[in-house]
Amino acid sequence: MKSTEKTTKSVGDLGEAAAARFLRKRLYRIVERNYTAGKYEIDIIAESLRHIVFVEVKARTQQPQTIGRYGHPSTAVNHRKRAFLIEAARQYLAFHPSRKQPRFDVIEIYLSPEKCPKILKIAHMKDAFLAY
Repeated sequence: MKSTEKTTKSVGDLGEAAAARFLRKRLYRIVERNYTAGKYEIDIIAESLRHIVFVEVKARTQQPQTIGRYGHPSTAVNHRKRAFLIEAARQYLAFHPSRKQPRFDVIEIYLSPEKCPKILKIAHMKDAFLAY
């Protein structure tokens, strides 16, 4: 594994752990993390009282007020990524039926660029996109 891949993975892992803590504090129950269905993956599957929530986490080491050349982390959840998430959710629900309303959320995690990063900001976009 290249060092940039390792760094990207560690930032992603930190972001996913922070997002899971964030959701738990808001009384979501974490059902699965890193759920895979073939080539598709969902970072976090959680439940609230009314929803089963499929969460894509995007973490970046940048200041929230200086978005930088890559834009907001959520912009990485493009049409193709949304299609993959929707397909993974369909496969999950086929094996784990739920009476709860499905919802797709995106959580942005902003981390400081230090060797031991700190969480600077968490942005939770509920119902970020719809499954057509």
